[in-house]
Amino acid sequence: MAILSKIRQRSLLLILVIGFCLLAFVVGDVLNNGGFSSTPRDVGSVNGDEISYDEFRSKVDNVEKSGQGITSSQAVARVWEQEVTISLMNAEFEKLGMRVSEEQVMDVLKQNQDIGQNPSFLNEAGVFDPAKFSAFFNENPVLKQQLAARIKEATLNAKFMMYSALVKAGTYTTTAEAKLKYELATNKVSLDFVAVPFSSIKDSDVKVTDDEIIAFMRKDEKKYKADETREVQMVIIEDKPSTEDEAQVKADLQQLLIGKVEYVKETQKNDTVQGFRTASNTVEFVNMNSDVPYDSSYVAKKDLPAEFADQLYNLPQGEIYGPYKFNDYLAVSKSLGRQSGVNAKASHILIAYTGAMRANPAVTRTKEEAQAKANEILAQVLANPASFSMLAQVNSDDSSKQQGGDLGFFSKGQMTGKFNDFVFNNPIGKIGLVETEFGFHIINVTDKQDGVRLATIARKIEASEATTDKVYNKAVTFEMDANEKDFAAVAKANGLTVSPSVKLNAMDENVGSVMNQRQIVKWAFDKKTSVGDVKRYEVPNVGNVIMKLVKINEEGLMALDQARPMIENKLKNEKKVALIKAKLKGTTLDAMAKSAGVTVQTATDVTIENAVLPGFGQEQRAVATAFALAPNKVSAPIEGASAVFVVLQKSAVKAPAITDYSPYLSVLKGQSTAAPGRVITALKDNADIEDNRPVFY
Repeated sequence: MAILSKIRQRSLLLILVIGFCLLAFVVGDVLNNGGFSSTPRDVGSVNGDEISYDEFRSKVDNVEKSGQGITSSQAVARVWEQEVTISLMNAEFEKLGMRVSEEQVMDVLKQNQDIGQNPSFLNEAGVFDPAKFSAFFNENPVLKQQLAARIKEATLNAKFMMYSALVKAGTYTTTAEAKLKYELATNKVSLDFVAVPFSSIKDSDVKVTDDEIIAFMRKDEKKYKADETREVQMVIIEDKPSTEDEAQVKADLQQLLIGKVEYVKETQKNDTVQGFRTASNTVEFVNMNSDVPYDSSYVAKKDLPAEFADQLYNLPQGEIYGPYKFNDYLAVSKSLGRQSGVNAKASHILIAYTGAMRANPAVTRTKEEAQAKANEILAQVLANPASFSMLAQVNSDDSSKQQGGDLGFFSKGQMTGKFNDFVFNNPIGKIGLVETEFGFHIINVTDKQDGVRLATIARKIEASEATTDKVYNKAVTFEMDANEKDFAAVAKANGLTVSPSVKLNAMDENVGSVMNQRQIVKWAFDKKTSVGDVKRYEVPNVGNVIMKLVKINEEGLMALDQARPMIENKLKNEKKVALIKAKLKGTTLDAMAKSAGVTVQTATDVTIENAVLPGFGQEQRAVATAFALAPNKVSAPIEGASAVFVVLQKSAVKAPAITDYSPYLSVLKGQSTAAPGRVITALKDNADIEDNRPVFY
């Protein structure tokens, strides 16, 4: 009772202690996770317009199910680009007050064959009937719900078509612009020049510091902005078959050749199991014992495994060759005989006509005209077979005309029926005329190949359970050691190679040569993963991949090792320009050339559009300066693309006046057709885009 009394007296203190512990637990959890509501609920946002995760996930699922053969990460990337574009364009549409009519939306819907060409929506004349379309979906409420999503997409497409038309109309090309293009292409200048190439000063004599590169990037931080990245190294311990595993497969195949004696428990007697050499049903034996099913086709020598083609092709019927190794298999093959002419080679000249299958729209001749022409060409070929290739190049309506009509080797059944029959039922050298659904063919049978039929037992060489266990134990031991010791030293001690560092972006799915590994990328970007951490992953068809996080690059300016190759040469050239300018002494070209140790050169009839200076390529700044100079006046030093120039205009000839600038106008208009696409790029560049995909995928 005394103990209970003391507990009651101290109950308030006990409650306070428990409460404090609970509070500490909650606060600690909040702090570890970055505060309250630290996990975003949306996949991202564009200028404050949130992209819902649920809708985004649904669209990603639809793309993955579309049968286009893309990975989950590729589907996420595609939908993300679509959603960002839609958000940006919807904002533009709203700013412009853009609206589209039901007729415009219907026009977009009709462009889909399943709507515009659907018999259910066509009238008696075969024309799309909007009334039938509406009635069909009114009678099918479930389908009508699905239609709503397509109408939404069609509305967006209709608005974009209108927007594109407005942008194109706004990028009007004037005659004055066409005139300027004409003059830039045809005004000519002849000049003397002195050029001191940047390469005359050694790169080693000009140093660019890290601070100079950073200062250069800060002048255009947007251009040199870098997303957050991670750098990792990895060691791969492949889960591949050992020499013992291969030897076991070989032993198993050799046992199959000779058969064996088995004790049958039911009969309490020994039973002799036939081997491959003596099997009464070869096909059944192959299908029971091979990892690759029996193939009854005859195979030409060129299609056999190259290393063993001679042995397999010349194998007498009933004899066995092997075991031999090809790809990841060990095999034994029994010859079941040879057949002549399994492959054939032929050339043809196709004369198509209007209405023939896959005829080029440019073909206008009738069937009768095509037949007459084919007979005429056949007569020429029969009179001079050596002319076949030339006549094919001149007359054939098939793409093989580029090869003189040569179709190469093909097997039986590969060509359309009558063509196939002519080639395989006639000897080499036979020339004739055959009509097929494609038109009239003048055919020349040029070669044939025999083939062999092989019964092959192939066993895949795979890692055994013992080998896999050995690889697993090695990988686990490596992971534990690498967490405590130097990663490279542990790899070297185990005879393993550390890969060069791989830079990862948050939404990457490939890690160097290891494909489709979002789990590894997510680990590298996890807030709980620190530089130096090591983790092992089992990757199907690869083995064990042991990763090490070696560097975290925060969002901001591009890393110096990435920026230096892009910027260093430009900054070096700027310094070289100053050094070269200091060399150029005097007021004449001759004096400047002498001071710099170069010679005066000449360029004749150069234009702005083709501003090629001998030995230096395109140098528009130097040429433009020559145009602007008065005759025989020396320019100041000019920084060019590859050298410092000083120029002197000798003569300038203006282009003759013309009244029709339409060819130049057409070129400029063609350049403006991509304007809507450039608008989208510009909108993205200037948008405030928050990308939370790495949290969800």
